[in-house]
Amino acid sequence: MFYTFMSRVVAPILRLLFRPRIEGVENVPRYGPLIVASNHLSFIDSFIIPLAVPRPVTYIAKADYFAGRGLKGRFVRWFMTTLGHVPVQRGARRAAMGALEQAVEILGNSGAFAIYPEGTRSSDGRLYRGRTGTGWLVLASGARVLPIGLAGTERVQPIGASWPRFFGPRPTVRIGEPMDFSHYRDLPPAKARRAITDEIVAEIQKLSGQEFTGVYNERANTPG
Repeated sequence: MFYTFMSRVVAPILRLLFRPRIEGVENVPRYGPLIVASNHLSFIDSFIIPLAVPRPVTYIAKADYFAGRGLKGRFVRWFMTTLGHVPVQRGARRAAMGALEQAVEILGNSGAFAIYPEGTRSSDGRLYRGRTGTGWLVLASGARVLPIGLAGTERVQPIGASWPRFFGPRPTVRIGEPMDFSHYRDLPPAKARRAITDEIVAEIQKLSGQEFTGVYNERANTPG
């Protein structure tokens, strides 16, 4: 019921406010388990991507997002809780793995689960090396991966900004073709996790056009 309300009432309002350019929506599988993997430039990314993907999408989200105060904090907490987003403590490896295990359950029920392989937002607009929790999730679930490249969301809501700029710069969402990694199952697990994650990030880079750093974003401390 909530998804129907979001898709029919809230989503059209957000599309009017943000006016995202969406490319490749025909690539989104309408059914079956799906991992949505994207670059991460702004807090608003978790609002923009669901506007582009025509099915419910659940996220791992920083626990900080559930603890905000004031009107904005209450709205964000309500929004993420109702959508079923999974909170995770930054820096707590066990908690992060617990969140990924919940993601496997969601995917096991043919849901769509979104993840940012970099682990946190890029503060300089470049693309960072992916954390292998992404590869772990692929191997544990057997789900296909839908790569997404975002552009311009950091101009809609820069890091540190309290609110996005409505009717401002238009962000772009580029959706790639689903990726299947069943052929990696015969590799040693650690090697497979690394190879899968690197391949996903390479596809995201093609879609986003970002400069790739080749190193981890040290603002993140998530399973890798």
